[in-house]
Amino acid sequence: MKEQVQAFLLHLHTKNFSPHTLQGYEEDLTQFTDFCANRKLTDIHDFSLATVRSFLASLSAHKYQRNTLLRKIASLRSFANFLVDQGQLENNPFKLLPAPKRERLLPKFLNLEETTRLINTAGETGQFAVRNRALLELIYSSGLRRSEVVGLKISDIDFFNGVVKVLGKGNKERYVPVTASALQALKDYLATRPNPQPADALFLNKNGTPLTGDGLAYIFKNLAIKSNIVRKVSPHSLRHSFATHLLNNGCDLRSLQEMLGHKSLLATQVYTHVSLDKLKSVYQHAHPKNKENAL
Repeated sequence: MKEQVQAFLLHLHTKNFSPHTLQGYEEDLTQFTDFCANRKLTDIHDFSLATVRSFLASLSAHKYQRNTLLRKIASLRSFANFLVDQGQLENNPFKLLPAPKRERLLPKFLNLEETTRLINTAGETGQFAVRNRALLELIYSSGLRRSEVVGLKISDIDFFNGVVKVLGKGNKERYVPVTASALQALKDYLATRPNPQPADALFLNKNGTPLTGDGLAYIFKNLAIKSNIVRKVSPHSLRHSFATHLLNNGCDLRSLQEMLGHKSLLATQVYTHVSLDKLKSVYQHAHPKNKENAL
């Protein structure tokens, strides 16, 4: 079965999945094949509904969050579909396995004061302050995912029109506006680079090679500590802050969906909960009865 897993992972590489997604698939499928090997279920025909049920039951002891379990199920389901398409598996074991509903986790975001403090700290701290400020300004300006920002090339920034071309999930391109402050931060950063070329990676690490997702996460972790922000801060925190702040200031869901690169509006609607304070404020000022009470 492990040989088929390697063939499947190689197939995924041709589909331009992000390294983070590929790593998740590999970890999930390795966990499954190890489970099967321990029970002498090494033949591909052992990949049955009973085996899948036993594997999922074994996971319950680890107390995974529902969304983590769903990701593992999705990995196995994709693997099963691949085997059926390849003619190596006659019946898909997931046809009779109902998938639990995804848990809608509320996004963790920074308020405006924390966001400003984090960006200012980035621009004032360390040897790479100019780069780090440009990084954070751009992510907050345009709501980019971790994989999207590290995949940018210099030519993806349109300084004249004030937009960035982003290659998102599913290899789908989109254009997102960039704030004037982010554009200036990027200009300041590129001015420190020796002979930057359009095809070069936009952000480099200390060795002069393209910044990785893990490197970006490390930068955020350290900046959060230096900014005295006690909770966990990641690149996605700034993406969530971008979405929340735009929605609180009147941005409509459809526009936000397009900027975030969400395939479904349902994914964008998770941000509406954080707009309740803004909604209450509008209500207090707009409702006639509230106006009467204020007189």
